[in-house]
Amino acid sequence: MKISFIRKKVLNQEYDLSSHAHRERQEEQITVAEIEQCLLEGSIIEEYPSDPRGESCLVAGKLGDKPLHVVCGKRNSRLLLVTVYRPKPPTWINFKKRAKELKNRV
Repeated sequence: MKISFIRKKVLNQEYDLSSHAHRERQEEQITVAEIEQCLLEGSIIEEYPSDPRGESCLVAGKLGDKPLHVVCGKRNSRLLLVTVYRPKPPTWINFKKRAKELKNRV
């Protein structure tokens, strides 16, 4: 998925929030305007071309001092926002760098 496709869909209001994304948005008090800004100004930091539900990607943006992640996929000709969240430790070192998985220790 290309960032140009994502931006075009956002600008044309051709996107949908999944029920999961809507719940996460409400729980973390993320506005639709923040989601749109992240998608218009952010960058793709991970791609999931082989996701069984269809090609998707993770877009990261920073709105002032607030980082935001949006997982995007395609549903027919529309952009589907699968989930939205604010990245936090221990999963994320910073808003663009995922912490490495800890190896099993014996």
